[in-house]
Amino acid sequence: MYTTREQDLVYQNEVKEIKLLSLLEITNAINENAPVEHLMKIFTFILKEQLGFSKFVLLMNQNEWENPVKIGYKGKIDLKLIDKEFNRFKEITIIESSKSKVLHQFQVIIPVFHSEKPLAFLLLASNLDSENETSYFSFVQTLTNIIAVAVENNRLGAQHIIKERISKELEVASEMQKLLFPSDLPSNRKMDISAKYIPRHAIGGDYYDFIPLGDDEYIICIADVSGKGVTAALLMANFQATIRTLFKYQRFEMPFLLEELNKKVMRSAKGEKFITFFISHYNAFTRKMQYVNAGHNHPFILNGRKVSMLDKGCIGLGMLDEIPNIEVGSVQLSPNSTFILYTDGLVELENNEGEFFGVEQLIKTAQSYTALKMEDMNNIVFSKLDDWREDLNFVDDTAIFSCKFF
Repeated sequence: MYTTREQDLVYQNEVKEIKLLSLLEITNAINENAPVEHLMKIFTFILKEQLGFSKFVLLMNQNEWENPVKIGYKGKIDLKLIDKEFNRFKEITIIESSKSKVLHQFQVIIPVFHSEKPLAFLLLASNLDSENETSYFSFVQTLTNIIAVAVENNRLGAQHIIKERISKELEVASEMQKLLFPSDLPSNRKMDISAKYIPRHAIGGDYYDFIPLGDDEYIICIADVSGKGVTAALLMANFQATIRTLFKYQRFEMPFLLEELNKKVMRSAKGEKFITFFISHYNAFTRKMQYVNAGHNHPFILNGRKVSMLDKGCIGLGMLDEIPNIEVGSVQLSPNSTFILYTDGLVELENNEGEFFGVEQLIKTAQSYTALKMEDMNNIVFSKLDDWREDLNFVDDTAIFSCKFF
């Protein structure tokens, strides 16, 4: 039997699965240049069948206002009045009462703006309970933003406005990336986990995750995709959704999992990109951790002055059609061990003399402050990075994922 806390965790994971799979379906369609009509069908299915909204209207600004989606509402909408009645809504707003005949029929309005220009408004009504509604509104705004920007990109592409189109694509990828990372990392009597991530540009190719499997078992992983930009972000979004989908239904032996992920990356990237990946399976009851390092920067475990580098594994994913050999590593964690994962942007950050920050300096910094909460230690690490680079900018995505096991 699950405790209330475990039930909440299961529910949160299920909600996140719905969001990730919805995001995956939308981004795949965009990546395949699906027609606008197909995007609207996917958007309608997600809102109605997956999220449970029974009545909604989507209004989009394509030089003039259009109404591509109308579900559960039979009234007429005067598109000429949209600017006058709706432009005052700059953020998600609950509609308690309204003199507008249209707004009066709905419970919430979700706006999408770009550079002060309204791109879309989504009107919603539903029979969901208020708790579920609240958890979905921000995600629905993200989906609407992605759809609106994708449609706008089609329009801009037809007009050959390349600069604006790239800007919109970056917005799409940035919105997608916000959903890649876990929002509620645990800090309790068993463990203290925290992460800090700074992308080099609006979007990045780094990813980390913490996936509870129930009964004191957890998946802890980090990854970095080669290259940058929208295609890299899409590849990483697909990769993360694949991982969570696989673990939702059953558990896998590490070699099988890595082989399946390698096939997925090869199909998606067609050999043009690859992913370095570290994945560990930690049992908090036995304190045993199994892991595979697929070409990623070596995470390390600190126990006092002892440092253990986790280097067992295989080549990066997507480098070859088949992985030649996979070595599964295993470590036993002592109480109060600290587990540090990071991406290459951290240790390869250069100073004015062209010197890397380096793994050794990261280890020394972590050893000096491992007694602190992981969030505070991560902030100190980034403060050290700022001192190191001085007036230089970050040249790559930079992430640290720190775990203290009591």
